Amino acid sequence: MTPTEPREQHRVRRFTTAERMVHRATGTLMLLCATTAAFLYIGPLAQVVGRRGLMVTVHEWSGILLPIPVLLGLFAPAFRADLRRLNRFAPYDRRWLRAVRRGRTGPADRPAGKFNAGQKIYAGWIAGAVLVMLGTGLLMWFVHLLPAISRTSAIFVHDVLAWAIVVVLAGHIRLALRDPQARRGMRTGYVDRRWAAREHPRWLTEDRPPARRAPLTPAVPTPAERARGIGGTARPARSRRIRPRDRS
Repeated sequence: MTPTEPREQHRVRRFTTAERMVHRATGTLMLLCATTAAFLYIGPLAQVVGRRGLMVTVHEWSGILLPIPVLLGLFAPAFRADLRRLNRFAPYDRRWLRAVRRGRTGPADRPAGKFNAGQKIYAGWIAGAVLVMLGTGLLMWFVHLLPAISRTSAIFVHDVLAWAIVVVLAGHIRLALRDPQARRGMRTGYVDRRWAAREHPRWLTEDRPPARRAPLTPAVPTPAERARGIGGTARPARSRRIRPRDRS
């Protein structure tokens, strides 16, 4: 273990092996798509590599296979649970977005669960963009699928969205490079508990069993409640005394 590796008692599980495998497979396929697209559409790179037919084949099949890791990940309960978290926008997420807009960086100004509002928006946007890219790519490959949509229109949408994906992915990678704990969580599955409490303060509380979220001190009943017998310490039920005539 390196000196910067969090000790066993100070770390918390963030991602399971299945989730990390889905992320790595999706990232690899996305990188293949972007790299082959660059070799296809940027002149100097195309001249250096050549073999356009091979680049087209790799680009097409890496794009078609892109949703497969996510579909396989649906068999993992932890992955499905994280998808539900990403798909649920909590009230405090609006506070997180307001803090980002106003440039506030304090942990108290940016409440977040396991995923903050930015990660939820990114996940939803990239999922939709991949589906559109897959659809327009198939229209470019099989022109006869939807004759009403011209191949030129499909190419235009595919190209514009490709540049948008490159910009968003560059921002995603930049944020990951700035946060060693986030990278460690995706690499090993564990993060420092102090980092989790600072960056995702509601995560550990929300995932705690309901019984452990209850107040540690019992509520003190008011005099009126005590008079009505509410809130007091429950007395054990008294056993019914069996009288001699009941035995007969």
